[in-house]
Amino acid sequence: MKSFAGRLLALFSLLTLEVALVGGMFLLSALLFFYLTRVVFVQHSVAFDAWAFGQMDVLRAAWPGLTTLVYGLTFFASLPFLVGAGVGIPVVLRGRGHKREGLEVFLAVAGAALLNQLLKTHFQRVRPASALIFQQGLSFPSGHAMIGLALYGCLAWLLWRHRRHPIWAALLLLFAMLIGLTRVYLHVHYATDVLAGFAAGLLWLILLRTALLLWWRGKAGSEEARR
Repeated sequence: MKSFAGRLLALFSLLTLEVALVGGMFLLSALLFFYLTRVVFVQHSVAFDAWAFGQMDVLRAAWPGLTTLVYGLTFFASLPFLVGAGVGIPVVLRGRGHKREGLEVFLAVAGAALLNQLLKTHFQRVRPASALIFQQGLSFPSGHAMIGLALYGCLAWLLWRHRRHPIWAALLLLFAMLIGLTRVYLHVHYATDVLAGFAAGLLWLILLRTALLLWWRGKAGSEEARR
């Protein structure tokens, strides 16, 4: 009895810690996104964006060969890649018996893409005039940063949740961050666009994960009640 109570207490403490961490991340992301909207659209400050462009320009001048690598890296959150990954990965997961995980990846990408377009339409920020490559659409928040984080963040979470390859999970998150930096390097997004994209992507992942968890638990409870 004491052993059972001890395990139950340990589980409760773990769940409480997890809820606190996720809740803290959600709050920090929301505050960051709100702060960036104030900086960009209320204060009209360009100091941080100008500084970030300057740092990337110094890096590009010092390592000109890096630009080719950046072009390749930024592709992994481009529209063609995200469409392929957003459909292909769920199909593969479903075929291997991971139906829920496949649905989670699909909703992470599709939901983030839809939310990104809604936010861009609302804020109507024009892209930087100094872009090294032509890009259509609006600028705030960055779609590469937001949808990329949704995709790779979701995959990282699935790897972590199943306790498989935690190092790969960390590398996926790092990869998403690097993709965001390529957008500043290429001047197709301001640094504030990228940070806002990361914040919005994380917010969406947390909301999606919470909603799916509640839905699956409710569904399991209903099935158990029928029995």
